[in-house]
Amino acid sequence: MVGAPPGQRGIDRRVVSIHLVGGGWPFDDDGAVYRPFFEEVSAHAEAAGKLEGAHLAIVLVRDGDAPEKFAELVTAYEQFAKLEPVGVLSPENAPIDPAVFADVDGIVVWGGLTPAYRTSLEPCFGEIRRLVASGVPYLGFSAGAAIAAERAIVGGWKIDTVEIGSEDASEDLEQLTVAEGIGLIDLSVDVHAAQWGSVSRLIAAVEAGAVDGGVAIDEHTALIVGEGPLRVAGRGSVWKVTPDSGSVRVSTAGADAS
Repeated sequence: MVGAPPGQRGIDRRVVSIHLVGGGWPFDDDGAVYRPFFEEVSAHAEAAGKLEGAHLAIVLVRDGDAPEKFAELVTAYEQFAKLEPVGVLSPENAPIDPAVFADVDGIVVWGGLTPAYRTSLEPCFGEIRRLVASGVPYLGFSAGAAIAAERAIVGGWKIDTVEIGSEDASEDLEQLTVAEGIGLIDLSVDVHAAQWGSVSRLIAAVEAGAVDGGVAIDEHTALIVGEGPLRVAGRGSVWKVTPDSGSVRVSTAGADAS
């Protein structure tokens, strides 16, 4: 079922070039979810006269496998653009220095344990907002999409004793947990929507008043916030949940509805 594309309400229009991907890796198509981001990254680098390639910060907050994942992502991303990758690799919950983002042409915040990404990147929230507002494209994948919000849903599968989703999608948290995010958009974001059933968590969060509204994004799907109308790329759907007279309203949009 496909409804109208998500509306402009709930998006901070002062910032542009935000690409929120609901998960799903590796990609098994022509890279439709990622190509718009890398076109913008390349354009930013070209405008800055960087002939050697775009300086792309790739943030990985992971214990153990970050170097291997970084190499995998660089190999995949080099299909889309000429790059000078900047690895921002951190153990879970270790703070990241905002200075690592100096002179970048794009920012990728990847996936893993969402609460750990939020904690590690918290010192950088202001700098990331500044860069994106200046025109540096941002791509958040899974955890990186969730924490892009002003009010970030970082995990949980219960409200009090009521189950609102799968424990497998809880991010190691029992209770629904909403915390300050980067603040690029003011709609909250959940991810792996159809695949993990996280739409129910978003619905419960809106109904309980924990967040004012939000979107849940399927895997292999991106919600793109740019200077024009919002776009959906990829093969899945974006589910929008808004309050509606004491209840909630749910609508969906796919790429062919943009």
